[in-house]
Amino acid sequence: MQKIRNFRDLDIWKKGMEIVKEVYETAKEFPKQELYGLADQTQRSAVSIPSNVAEGFNRFHNKEYKQFLYIALGSCAELETQIEIASELNYISSKRKVAILEKLDHESRMLTNLIKKLI
Repeated sequence: MQKIRNFRDLDIWKKGMEIVKEVYETAKEFPKQELYGLADQTQRSAVSIPSNVAEGFNRFHNKEYKQFLYIALGSCAELETQIEIASELNYISSKRKVAILEKLDHESRMLTNLIKKLI
């Protein structure tokens, strides 16, 4: 097992980064009028996930780390809702929707498990 030296070593951060890349690719497909609307919101929610994992990891206390993980978990739910909205508006394909939601589900479960492990 590899020793974790910084947040970049965390699978939970790496999965969050995968989600960010996929969401940015997906947002390119949104109509131009959504540039500062739903596209912007989905990107912000996605970026929030690995950002909060990283920031929390660099805190000195588990209580603070857990708080940032809860924020990341909330961002997962927010992004899931935004992906559902984009799907309802036919901005993304059902295949793309399923792929992103599967990654979000995996990330959410990893976040929940890590939160439970922290004292």
